[in-house]
Amino acid sequence: MDGLRHGWPIALAGAPVLLPVETAISPAAQAPHMLLGASRAVTLKLTNQRDAAPPHAPVLIRGADDFALAAARDIADPSRDLVSPLKGPFRAETLEWDEAAAAALDLARLAGILPAFLVAPHMGDPAGADQLAEPVTLDPADLDCWKDSGALTIATRATLPVAACEDAQIVAFRSTNDLREHVALIIGEQNADRPPLVRLHSECLTGDILGSLKCDCGPQLDAALAAMAKEAEQGGWGVLLYLRQEGRGIGLINKLRAYRLQDQGYDTVDANRRLGLPDEARDFPVAARMLELLHVGAIRLMTNNPAKVAALSSAGVNISQRVPHQLPANPHNARYLDTKRDRAGHLLD
Repeated sequence: MDGLRHGWPIALAGAPVLLPVETAISPAAQAPHMLLGASRAVTLKLTNQRDAAPPHAPVLIRGADDFALAAARDIADPSRDLVSPLKGPFRAETLEWDEAAAAALDLARLAGILPAFLVAPHMGDPAGADQLAEPVTLDPADLDCWKDSGALTIATRATLPVAACEDAQIVAFRSTNDLREHVALIIGEQNADRPPLVRLHSECLTGDILGSLKCDCGPQLDAALAAMAKEAEQGGWGVLLYLRQEGRGIGLINKLRAYRLQDQGYDTVDANRRLGLPDEARDFPVAARMLELLHVGAIRLMTNNPAKVAALSSAGVNISQRVPHQLPANPHNARYLDTKRDRAGHLLD
């Protein structure tokens, strides 16, 4: 992921060299093909072509001329569609390295960049001094190793009095395969005989720190801690799992791109899809592993999202009760909450 953020080309086994469109550092780079996500192909009106029709599958496209890097960035970034509306025509072509292509798009999401690559890039000016860097060699199976939640371990723990409750402990988790460091905040005295009140909270810089009104993340975090503190006062306890999965797994920059698309009228689901990204990409097995390492058995899960209950259950978490966690809307997030209810199936009144 670090190499993609630095704009280095990658060589996945079985695939041509791929250059990340957003971060590439070779401005003269060109390529006859681009690799895009299926949902971006939809917005480019390509799904009437057989090779772009399968849902959720990567799409290989060719234009009338080679794709220059600047033009490729306009094609990859839907938040620029109003600035650069004229694109194409493009032709979808048969993709014979599907597994590697899917891995490349997933790596781009994990790196927090646009899921778009120049395929088999070359330098537009062979006589120029600018050269492509040597590609980073990878295998699609490497991604499975990176996602292995079994590599997660407890790095350290300490007491941490917080505003909601002075009787609290923070536990930090680290994986050998992942630079993200997740934490758990245990509120009250851990008691194996009593299921804790548990909240999974995905990192939200804008909501948790800056007080954004576009989402309900900050108020949900505060309300969860307050509920756990009340639970502790009554002899129970709580666990907040703070997951470093900004934007439900798409990263901060892409989340802000989605905000820009929302400013243009798209809801949060369509904004993510126009970016070629899933509207739900969180790694729930990581949360399950954190609970396992904390020796937490059955839990009472604070959520309005049945899909989260199903995902955690599939990861092996014993959920004895779903506890509703709904907060009042404000004028800035009312549509966002309606979308959660109407399109993501959240149980909201």
